[in-house]
Amino acid sequence: MDTLLAIRARGLSKCFGDVVALDAIDLDVPQGRIHGLVGPNGAGKTTLLGLLLGLAVADMGSLEILGTSSGTASSVPDGVAGFVDGPGLYPSLTARKNLAALGSLRGLDRRATAVDDVLEQVGLTDVADERVRGFSLGMRQRLGLAAALLTKPRLLVLDEPANGLDPAGKKHVHGVLARLAADGTAVVLSSHRMDDLEALCSEVTILAAGRAVFSGPLSKLAAESSELDYRLRTSDPDAARRIAADTDGIRVVDDAGAPGDAGALVVRALIPALDDLVVRLVGEGIALRELAPVVSPLEAAFLALTQHQEAS
Repeated sequence: MDTLLAIRARGLSKCFGDVVALDAIDLDVPQGRIHGLVGPNGAGKTTLLGLLLGLAVADMGSLEILGTSSGTASSVPDGVAGFVDGPGLYPSLTARKNLAALGSLRGLDRRATAVDDVLEQVGLTDVADERVRGFSLGMRQRLGLAAALLTKPRLLVLDEPANGLDPAGKKHVHGVLARLAADGTAVVLSSHRMDDLEALCSEVTILAAGRAVFSGPLSKLAAESSELDYRLRTSDPDAARRIAADTDGIRVVDDAGAPGDAGALVVRALIPALDDLVVRLVGEGIALRELAPVVSPLEAAFLALTQHQEAS
């Protein structure tokens, strides 16, 4: 059985005067998936999000959203919600009244129970009756997410939803998005936070200069990555350094420990060579206390792909 697609884009292009914002973008987002969108400033992320939300229309290409062809800016079907460049809110109203007003404008369920439910989902119950003008950036982002949830979306499009969030707020937002995906909602998430994307997304699209330089599963991205640097801490730093230097495919890059540190070191390797190193360390009775990439695979691939695109 074919996977149902919430988004199917082929050859999407968009220009603003002489500036090519999007250049022949293909994108598939299945229902029930969280798809990450990443790229440097000016890569075309905001333009693509605007097309998905019906805020603009492509110059060329085809776009199907929730099974409906989107040929004009007004043709996005019901069930699509989200925000670009931050949510639009009424600063003089309370969080609760903002949601009631937005629900009224859109003809949505604005009963107190519906509003209270989305406020609880995003962790804003305690400030529901406070004016939005006093909210922090993170609280505004969460309220924008609550407004989108009020529509019971089947496709949720979010621009930097974790912007300004403290750890508790980020936990709330991550939990909400994971539950939505589990219930079948497709989520497109644009972010500069690689840790958020890696925690939430099964697939990513990397944009550079308006082009998709990668689109697919995170696992494929990691597999196609070149050598990465890993921080290594063990119970015997001297022996670990000797074994690493003697393992094929491993390069000891630099000591990473501060004075008084237990001798962490950085090694550069592909995954198979790193696996061999771990086996050798364990075989020598050396305890492995930390093994982590200095830069995440997603960030490393992002830097390599976007820098290559900019240079070409």
